[in-house]
Amino acid sequence: MPLYHDEDQAMLADTASQFMAGEGSIQKQLRHWRDRNCKDGFGHGLWEQMAELGFTGILLDEADGGLGMGHVEAGIVLEEIGRNLTPSPFLTTSVLAATALKAGSDDLRQRYLPGIASGKAVYAVAIDEGAKHNPARIKTRAEKSGNGFRLSGQKDFVIHGSSADMLVVAARTSGADDDADGITLFAVPRDAAGMSHDAVRLVDSSMATHTRFDNVELDGDAVIGEVDGGREVLNRVLNAGRIGAAAEGVGVARGAMDMTVTYLKQRKQFGQLIGEFQALQHRAAHLYSEVEIARAVVIKAQQLLDANNGAGSEKAELMVSVAKAKVGRTAGLAVREGVQMHGGIGMTDEYDIGLYMKRDRALQEFLGDANYHANRVAELSGY
Repeated sequence: MPLYHDEDQAMLADTASQFMAGEGSIQKQLRHWRDRNCKDGFGHGLWEQMAELGFTGILLDEADGGLGMGHVEAGIVLEEIGRNLTPSPFLTTSVLAATALKAGSDDLRQRYLPGIASGKAVYAVAIDEGAKHNPARIKTRAEKSGNGFRLSGQKDFVIHGSSADMLVVAARTSGADDDADGITLFAVPRDAAGMSHDAVRLVDSSMATHTRFDNVELDGDAVIGEVDGGREVLNRVLNAGRIGAAAEGVGVARGAMDMTVTYLKQRKQFGQLIGEFQALQHRAAHLYSEVEIARAVVIKAQQLLDANNGAGSEKAELMVSVAKAKVGRTAGLAVREGVQMHGGIGMTDEYDIGLYMKRDRALQEFLGDANYHANRVAELSGY
């Protein structure tokens, strides 16, 4: 398939670009909520506006009130979110939680999916249990208790954890901590007794929590998918989240690059535009090439995930890690070059380029950094 958008996707990109640049701009959203020390880190009004445009239900089936689109379309929205540093629960709710809930029972889907489509609900996904991403090791336990389960343990850096109406939690229902099998996913409502949140503000001003489960009682209806058979669903959730984060990272890289190129065309030194200096031209050209390569890799991974009517290609998992690793390197290059080429002003908070560096650092760690995914590419390739 061609590594560019078709006509319908290009129209979606135009809509998303105009909306995010206008309503989701840094001044209106990121700086606004950050400077007010907002406990959520994002605006619920914007989230509902995104729902009115249909963005929040992109990955939901039409029968569930969504648009029945795929990861390519979700990535279009995420790229514009990254390009404008728009704080929103799109990645956690409309991508990660939506992917998990699609594997749930009719009751779970009817209970939670309408909230995604309407923009009235925010959901979080609790997977990691340490400073670094390691979904292969899950210690949080869910033990049988009557007709349900008793959940105990802790999850770290749960994005939007304290704002969420429901958390999708990966817990171990059998086996040892490192076993591939024995994982079950649960939909835990925000008012569940025994669940507590320790909120932390991340480097990019988004909010996360260290969430503790102290014998949280759940009924059997809270199970997403099959008991002990949640690893397959978890892998689908991770693939969706990772390629979503990669798409947002491409947007961060593009936003930083665009801002830097504009500055090169305006800033004068010794009576000459600094963009006329050959050394800076070479660096800008190299950066542009890297961003375009990263964007193409992301589109390829999205297409593989969407292949076979959404079932995905057997090569999708490998390409998702290729994309996450490539975007991690590229976005890191874009923000570093941006700050350096802006000179002293690039180090000040009043200028936006530094905000791109902070967002890149948070995205790098989310669901595995470039080193994690480079190693995963090697392992999936037989090394």
